[in-house]
Amino acid sequence: MNLQDVKGIGVRRRRKKRVGCGPGSGHGKTSGRGVKGAKARSGSETGLYFEGGQMPLVRRIPKRGFKNIFKKQYNIINLGQLQGIEGKDVIDIQALKDAGLLRKESEAGVKILGKGELKRPLRVFAHKFSKSAIKKITDMGGEAKVI
Repeated sequence: MNLQDVKGIGVRRRRKKRVGCGPGSGHGKTSGRGVKGAKARSGSETGLYFEGGQMPLVRRIPKRGFKNIFKKQYNIINLGQLQGIEGKDVIDIQALKDAGLLRKESEAGVKILGKGELKRPLRVFAHKFSKSAIKKITDMGGEAKVI
């Protein structure tokens, strides 16, 4: 076996670009940076949104509104939905899960709103209630307790 008979492993390896090592390297003098301009200088990094001096898109589009990152997102349940839970007079988070009214748990919890009618007294346990929900529950003879 001769050295020229040995096959390569099939992966082409690119040589490291040796810049600034004279004209014989092919990357001498300006080291592949061209002539003059900001990109030829050291420390020439443009910002993420830089568009060549044109007003960047981020600054051109209108900005409106405010997003409160501390807003609490409640799972909302209406009184009409509570009426559909049969055979339970005490309704808590577990009863809502069993009835399929809570798809995913929210960190803030459950809020009961007053949309719909109650036909029987209920004891409801939730994290928050609207004023109309409390009024309808107590008028029917039930109880609204904040967890």
